[in-house]
Amino acid sequence: MNWISNYVRPKINSLFSKHDTPDNLWTKCPECGTMLFHRELAENQNVCTNCDHHMHITPRARFKAMFDGGIFSEVKVPEPIEDPLKFRDQKKYPDRMKAAQKSTGEKEAMLVAEGEIGRTPVVAAAQDFSFMGGSMGMYVGNAFIKGVERAIELKRPFIMFSAAGGARMQEGILSLMQMPRTTVAIEMLKEAGLPYIVVLTHPTTGGVTASYAMLGDVQIAEPNALICFAGPRVIEQTIREKLPEGFQRAEYLLDHGMLDRVTHRMKMKDELVTILRMLGNLPPAVAGDLPAPAPEDKGAAPKIAPEAAVQAKVSAKDAKK
Repeated sequence: MNWISNYVRPKINSLFSKHDTPDNLWTKCPECGTMLFHRELAENQNVCTNCDHHMHITPRARFKAMFDGGIFSEVKVPEPIEDPLKFRDQKKYPDRMKAAQKSTGEKEAMLVAEGEIGRTPVVAAAQDFSFMGGSMGMYVGNAFIKGVERAIELKRPFIMFSAAGGARMQEGILSLMQMPRTTVAIEMLKEAGLPYIVVLTHPTTGGVTASYAMLGDVQIAEPNALICFAGPRVIEQTIREKLPEGFQRAEYLLDHGMLDRVTHRMKMKDELVTILRMLGNLPPAVAGDLPAPAPEDKGAAPKIAPEAAVQAKVSAKDAKK
């Protein structure tokens, strides 16, 4: 009886039991609570199909949707000193870095790439908020400067997608020094006469907002993105007053003249192409491409138009008569 209970019955139950559904097939929208299928969400660039809430999107996924055909080349970034301050809080700084690299699959918090958007060559950089809050350290500063240098070298516009919690505390003053470094790099872009476009995504705060995120020739933001230096909760606790509704959100900043546009993520590529071609004094972008001609078979007889074929038959009959 033990053999039947302990072996046969579990074996039969396992054959007829339902398979567990993977946890990553569905995502719950944090705004409206709608359950979204992962493929549908990815096709919509991580924007909720029910309420249009813009969720987090990785730089790699953003570039795949933005660059023509999803094709881009990564720009190599100079390596900074590892753990220069030997910083430790609850964990060692190198351990935190390894954990972030393992969870995101990326080397650091910024990705720099080059390619074409609507047949317009550009260099772009994007921050990953899932990598230690997209915090700005020496690597991020190096990545930004390398992107600017590459844009100047190729004579291309530079686009920045910001998403950060501010400077990285584990690097102390060295992270704060990236603010003047990146500001100097932007001046290099201006001296070269190249456009610098910033797209602010949720959230963009702290030292990033106080430096390169607010120095663009054109400032665009995604809907409802939090853009600030100090957060609204800190300000309320400091001044002990209730802040206006939507304070420090993209739409509020647009109404108060700090932004040029608030653009939906699905329309961002077209918006950028239009701006880039206007700033570059180029003709409007091609809306669509004609299909490529079918390859010709050299061994096959040449095709004759129907009218020509009829005329050939009539000529042959007249020759026989």
